[in-house]
Amino acid sequence: MIPVTTFSGKKVALFGLGGSGLATAKALVAGGADITAWDDNPDSVARANAEGVTTADLHGLDWSSLSAFVLSPGVPLTHPKPHWTVDLARAAGVEVIGDVELFVRERRAHAPDCPLIAITGTNGKSTTTALIAHILKSSGRDTQLGGNIGTAILTLDPPKAERFYVVECSSYQIDLAPTLNPSAGILLNLTPDHLDRHGTMQHYADIKERLVAGSKTAVIGVDDSFCALIADRVERAGVKVERISKRNPVAEGLYAEGSRILGAHSGKISDVADLAGIDTLKGAHNAQNAAAAIAACLAVGVSIEEIRAGLKSFPGLKHRMQPVGRRGQAVFVNDSKATNAEAAAPALSSYERIYWIAGGLPKEGGIASLAPLFPRIVKAYLIGEAAPQFAATLGDAVKFEISGTLAQAVAHAAADAADDGEALAVMLSPACASFDQFKNFEVRGDAFVSEVAGLDGVTMLVEVKKENA
Repeated sequence: MIPVTTFSGKKVALFGLGGSGLATAKALVAGGADITAWDDNPDSVARANAEGVTTADLHGLDWSSLSAFVLSPGVPLTHPKPHWTVDLARAAGVEVIGDVELFVRERRAHAPDCPLIAITGTNGKSTTTALIAHILKSSGRDTQLGGNIGTAILTLDPPKAERFYVVECSSYQIDLAPTLNPSAGILLNLTPDHLDRHGTMQHYADIKERLVAGSKTAVIGVDDSFCALIADRVERAGVKVERISKRNPVAEGLYAEGSRILGAHSGKISDVADLAGIDTLKGAHNAQNAAAAIAACLAVGVSIEEIRAGLKSFPGLKHRMQPVGRRGQAVFVNDSKATNAEAAAPALSSYERIYWIAGGLPKEGGIASLAPLFPRIVKAYLIGEAAPQFAATLGDAVKFEISGTLAQAVAHAAADAADDGEALAVMLSPACASFDQFKNFEVRGDAFVSEVAGLDGVTMLVEVKKENA
């Protein structure tokens, strides 16, 4: 835990006592703050009380006595309208902040020079975050990984010299972190997302821009117009900018050319890394993730040799295009996180010959948008409620069967793949939610891994975890 000492002896209110909210409340208590916390869920309030956090309905609070109001990132700050607590805080002139802001204040107070890499973007954040942490850890550095990737930031070890922090930031967290100042800040890309919470695409982009605007080195993907403009603005403001691209050369920065990552600096082009043969970093989207990770790691003093070694040993992010087993020329790929067609596209784009397991609880639009990738699919194995709908979309374009269950699909796909004789992927990339047959996409992915592990002659690349659906 990171005790929040910067509010020691001061009055603070907090709303939202879910996982990260409760962790934040306990960190404030541990640092000596006089905290009053609340949540709309009585069970969350009871749990906080049991863990030593003072709770009270914030309607009756003297807001003028507060030094800060801490809001959990899941609670609306601006759209569709501010939460009632935000209105009360603003009426009293109290700053509204979140857990990432508390962390950066602790870092400034106790170890301002300890490296902080912060990552944001619409897509690819988690993979890039995990890749950076892996490179740092595998090079022997004291590495703390947290934020939006699933570990509350204030549950990490306290800042100290030579301790590296790798923090994934959502737009909600950035919106509540006005003084965020990473050593290296990454903005991967921007496409419309969370507009119910941000109102407009421009407002969403403005929030994301704050992360790189406050960075010592800004690493910015320039393959979309919003990010390209942000890179120009941030650079004009005096920040060092490393542009990255997965498809076009850049004048200063890193870009992908096939599997190669090339560096362009001071008019010279150099070979930085080659992703060929790294199954966990296949595809153009992962070339962008890798380029961002390389640029950020170089910015905080990691050598290119250490980075290359880390790239080669990266195990992948669980349930995201994760190679889990091999048999002959077949690789078994767990992409259970792909819960809609857009999310499935990167995996289908990354292999030339695919035995595709798809289906579940269908999302609006189905898989029609994946039609340009159908030529890569040797055969589809359809499961769950979406099977009839997907079969109708595939029609005569792709050979398919309605397998019904994941177990049947894995068994049939593996058997067909064994007779293929060419390099291929047996891939779970469902393009569907899991809730018709599984509790969540993690359980679905673990079930896929277990089924693959039960096949004869498969060399497993990951640990097998058995879960009940």
